[in-house]
Amino acid sequence: MATREGKWPEQEIIAGDCVELLAGFDAESFDVCFADPPYNLQLENDLYRPNRTKVDAVDEDWDQFESMAAYDRFTAAWMTEVRRVLKPNGTLWVIGTYHNIYRVGTVLMDLGFWILNDVIWVKSNPMPNFRGVRFTNATETLIWAVRDRERKDYTFNYEQMKRYNDDKQMRSDWYVREPVCAGGERIRDENGQKAHSTQKPEAILRMVVEASTDPGDLVLDPFVGVGTTAAVCRKLGRRCVGIELDEGYVAIARERLAGIEPGCWLDDETAAGLGARRPDRLPLD
Repeated sequence: MATREGKWPEQEIIAGDCVELLAGFDAESFDVCFADPPYNLQLENDLYRPNRTKVDAVDEDWDQFESMAAYDRFTAAWMTEVRRVLKPNGTLWVIGTYHNIYRVGTVLMDLGFWILNDVIWVKSNPMPNFRGVRFTNATETLIWAVRDRERKDYTFNYEQMKRYNDDKQMRSDWYVREPVCAGGERIRDENGQKAHSTQKPEAILRMVVEASTDPGDLVLDPFVGVGTTAAVCRKLGRRCVGIELDEGYVAIARERLAGIEPGCWLDDETAAGLGARRPDRLPLD
């Protein structure tokens, strides 16, 4: 396995523990990192719809931590390695829910990252609160931070982002017109069930990648799952190194990449499904 920036292939998916693997990577070699770490949902009971069908929640082993302190240690371990392998003007994106994003943000700031924005992804079809005891959780938060506070030369493609907001300055609330990773984009297993419980829409990754990288840049995803970040990078002419602990997800991600034509989005002027403007009407059910 190559560790030097110039020797990485266009896209590579590596199986293993991200903390252990990142320790072998060269320092200051990545332009951007996108991380979708475990949420640490701390679920205690099964969740059912009003018709008594069970909700397919996030209950995999990789989302289980014995305590909040254990989760904080895990966050500090992977983020320390990410900071080491980012270039001094490199940026980190982390996505999460209310379960984990505030703890992640605290660790991020303690390690010396400087927050540039928090971006709110407003979902067009969030899962309802079936029991009616809370508000429907309709958003996720992305933190965008530069490695070193004094660096002002991080990449931000301001004009490109205006394209997705009627040629006006892009906002930090993102509405994706396509639903939460459903339909043909959802990766499914041989039984027709979703392969990964937290697969993100390519539209969100497209916004991240186009906002903060240029063609040819090297992107890191330490929790690449079924390969969405790598797939988007391949379509946009960026390089990507993805790390994934689950061998099944690794196989899916590699197969997914093999079916993508490199750079196929570079001349796409439509960017369907992206934008900062709320649709005229959102479904209420």
